[in-house]
Amino acid sequence: MERRLTAILAADVVGYSTLMGEDEVGTLDRLKGCRRELVDPAIKEFHGRMVKLMGDGALVEFASVVDAVQCAAMIQRRMADRNKGTSDARQIRFRIGVNLGDVIVEENDIYGDGVNIAARLEAMAEPGGVCISGTAFDHAVHKVDVGFASLGEQRLKNIADPVRAYRLLLDPAASGKVVTAPHRPG
Repeated sequence: MERRLTAILAADVVGYSTLMGEDEVGTLDRLKGCRRELVDPAIKEFHGRMVKLMGDGALVEFASVVDAVQCAAMIQRRMADRNKGTSDARQIRFRIGVNLGDVIVEENDIYGDGVNIAARLEAMAEPGGVCISGTAFDHAVHKVDVGFASLGEQRLKNIADPVRAYRLLLDPAASGKVVTAPHRPG
């Protein structure tokens, strides 16, 4: 069994079932366009490897956690720009989680707590936001053009130990800031 330390990015579309229920063809076209024009080029730019697509979700692996965090920030910033002028009911918005962890490698897939933590952090992220683990934060804190808001230790479903979590502050004015108390936009 092969294992390795890797950076994992988990992404999911917010409200995908509702979007599909209202307009299957249009939603699928918009999602494919986002992937083709924005997500895939960002993954390539930051040297990521698409592990798998799962309907409205994606699992991506990076050799560098700094690259994974930069990729997540770029995707969310570009999606925000892309959604300007689009009605809320038609917007494609992602939640993204990033973790640095040990994984089991089997053929072209990855498994284990490292992946599960990234997925749980993704579920914690706000629509259009990114949530990262403490291990990712420790390596990326002074190396990326974002700020961070500590969410403290979080109990994640089916994960034995609490995980330190941070929310990315994507506003360029927040770059380099670390907010230790949970920060919610006003």
